[in-house]
Amino acid sequence: MTLAMTTEELNAFLERAFPQVAGQIRVEASDADRMISRLVVDDAHLRPGGTVSGPSIFALADVTIYLAILARIGEVALAVTTNASIDFMRKPASGRDLLAECRILKLGRTLAVGEVLVRSEGGADPVARCSMTYSIPPKGR
Repeated sequence: MTLAMTTEELNAFLERAFPQVAGQIRVEASDADRMISRLVVDDAHLRPGGTVSGPSIFALADVTIYLAILARIGEVALAVTTNASIDFMRKPASGRDLLAECRILKLGRTLAVGEVLVRSEGGADPVARCSMTYSIPPKGR
């Protein structure tokens, strides 16, 4: 499968369309089977106790699945999340970025389903697992 967008194009799209997360989340690698993105963790992502907050982990998973879909279908900014489920499994390692590995499980004309495992950089065990369904607008919208 040939991807519709390269890693560089995905990062440029993220900068242009979502400046609120630009510099915080970036695509590290993308191919036909998976995508890896990074959350550059800083104080804004921490909750009391010094661990990465759930909303920050969720945002990483959501953006990763979204971009993995766009990598396959091209720049369709109006694709939206229609269902999400996340399991927080363990505390992220302190002082490390988070890496999200995404696999697209189904890519149809109107729906896409993806799964993400989030790990602390250098860690083997996932800190969270997320599955999401996205609605893909009809062509021309």
